[in-house]
Amino acid sequence: MLICVSPLMLLTAVLIRLTSRGPVLYMQVRVGIDRRWNRTRALNERRREDLGGIPFTIFKFRSMRVDAEVNGQAIWARKDDDRVTPIGKLLRQTRIDELPQLLNVIRGDMNIVGPRPERPSIFVRLREQIAEYPVRQRVKPGITGLAQVSNPYDTCLDDVRRKVQFDIRYMKQQSIVEDVLIMLRTVPVMIFRIGGR
Repeated sequence: MLICVSPLMLLTAVLIRLTSRGPVLYMQVRVGIDRRWNRTRALNERRREDLGGIPFTIFKFRSMRVDAEVNGQAIWARKDDDRVTPIGKLLRQTRIDELPQLLNVIRGDMNIVGPRPERPSIFVRLREQIAEYPVRQRVKPGITGLAQVSNPYDTCLDDVRRKVQFDIRYMKQQSIVEDVLIMLRTVPVMIFRIGGR
């Protein structure tokens, strides 16, 4: 898949470089699979810091200005977000900004299909506000997933609650057939810009 999309990725990198200052790739720490979820409470308490899963660095094409987050504070994306670059808007609508995550799949951090990984600071807040949220970490995160093809980008806590239910449904019916169906549903989301912002 990475070989097939490499010409598109090269073109995207050139367009980002020509249209805005800053790096082509955006790298950020995300929370991955929690391999200790079924161990005893005592073992979990031995961790110095419970991030909710294994932290890893995610790769994306940069779609926002370099100064999009003041002091590195996470801010939810908004409709018509002025932090998004002109080419970034197209990348986000078509989800092309997600293509570098194929490198995360090769590295073993992610699967192609699974729940979306979140930033540690946001993960900590969400698990306090949504009881089922940590359940998502029982499987590897994915580039696409049932929640992503069924809903637009998150803009509020209710959006996240809705997506968590889709993630849990996916985990209950997870199979190769289900993964292929989700990948097929991802194509029109990219081509017709469904739910992109």
